[in-house]
Amino acid sequence: MKFEVFNESNPAVFDALVDGVRAYNHELLGKELSKPLCAVGRDDAGKLLGGVAGRTIYKQFLIEVVWVDKAARGSGLGRRLMALAETEARQRGCVAAQVDTLALQAPDFYGKLGFEVIGRVTGIPGIPERVFLLKRYQ
Repeated sequence: MKFEVFNESNPAVFDALVDGVRAYNHELLGKELSKPLCAVGRDDAGKLLGGVAGRTIYKQFLIEVVWVDKAARGSGLGRRLMALAETEARQRGCVAAQVDTLALQAPDFYGKLGFEVIGRVTGIPGIPERVFLLKRYQ
């Protein structure tokens, strides 16, 4: 057996790993592929002001990134983008959304949107607490 460690992105290996997980999941849960879901907001000149990006699979919306430009924070843009993305997720049949964030980022924002904390990673020196949140739609 040979072992390797990579210090840079290796799409071929990553894709092979994902394919392996996908095959296992298909055996247990049925064949379904994740589908990208992204909602963005731009100003009149086309500049990106914020967005929500993730994917849907097995009736869940897995939120990977939420960002709002500093100049647009507090304007309600993040809330509107989340609502747009969650509406699309529900239309795809999702019954829940998941996200994780650092304690210094946005756990309160997600709480105001109906997400509940389901887990925390604490006690790692020099690292902010990581917060895992879930929102059930039904």
